[in-house]
Amino acid sequence: MRSLVRSQLRLALAVIAVVAGALLCLPLLFSLAPGVAERAVAGVPLAWLVLGVVVYPALVAAAWWYVRAAERAESEFSDLVAGPPAASRPQR
Repeated sequence: MRSLVRSQLRLALAVIAVVAGALLCLPLLFSLAPGVAERAVAGVPLAWLVLGVVVYPALVAAAWWYVRAAERAESEFSDLVAGPPAASRPQR
């Protein structure tokens, strides 16, 4: 059980690091390259589009990936705990 919790913690920390790193780089990018932030697409500043439109699908994708990876880890753990299938067990 401890290995399952550890693997899920590692997974959660990895997802948090990637998402937080990407979100924290956006203000840095906009401050270091003001031309990027001032550029407009269809009359809307690029910074607003990125923060208001692009970020949410990225968060959903990260959450979807996390859930799939956590379910895979749980499945592998339950297979490990259950032992080999009945067909491969020695007969008594």
